[in-house]
Amino acid sequence: MLPTPDDFARSVGALGVAETDAVVVYDTAGLFSAARVWWMLRVMGAVSVRVLDGGLPAWRRRGLPVESGPVAPTPARFRSVATPAGVADLETVRDRLAQGEQVVDARGAPRFRGEAAEPRPGVRPGHMPGAINLPYNRLLKDDGAMRRGADLARAFADAGVDVDRPVTTTCGSGVTAAVLNLGLAELGREADLYDGSWAEWGGRADTPVQTG
Repeated sequence: MLPTPDDFARSVGALGVAETDAVVVYDTAGLFSAARVWWMLRVMGAVSVRVLDGGLPAWRRRGLPVESGPVAPTPARFRSVATPAGVADLETVRDRLAQGEQVVDARGAPRFRGEAAEPRPGVRPGHMPGAINLPYNRLLKDDGAMRRGADLARAFADAGVDVDRPVTTTCGSGVTAAVLNLGLAELGREADLYDGSWAEWGGRADTPVQTG
């Protein structure tokens, strides 16, 4: 799912962002795709990236200013890393599952159990044998902001995730998995993200799939 470091650097630089800038990311859902942008910037070498907790809805609830219309950023030079760290590929995930390491799936429970059809044609329903299910929205409060402290840690523990052990996150297409990465970062932990996620794993014929 990730672009190459050169393509990423060219696109982000055109937006006026350099890797040394302090960046705040937000979305219109509260906390959904912003975590993916946060994760991409970090693995590509950005040194200071934050997510606006609660996103644009929280900003608007506070009555803070907004504007509309086109923007014309001054291009910058983003120096990306040659080999992004924190990214897991299919073979890495296959090996980690075989070794009993924690692979945590952020999809909703019906999709994880194979009770709901996948939205992408040709992708089988179900989950990786040995994976743990922690739907990303369990890390969020009713207002879309992220849980904090003991409340956030409890969400991981209740799902059976030991945050003191290595974690690899996954989801449908690598987007909501990043919410789990963000939650772990909030707890002072780091995790790899399986970038191909279920779109890759469930779309192949040589990968095991479990339902139930």
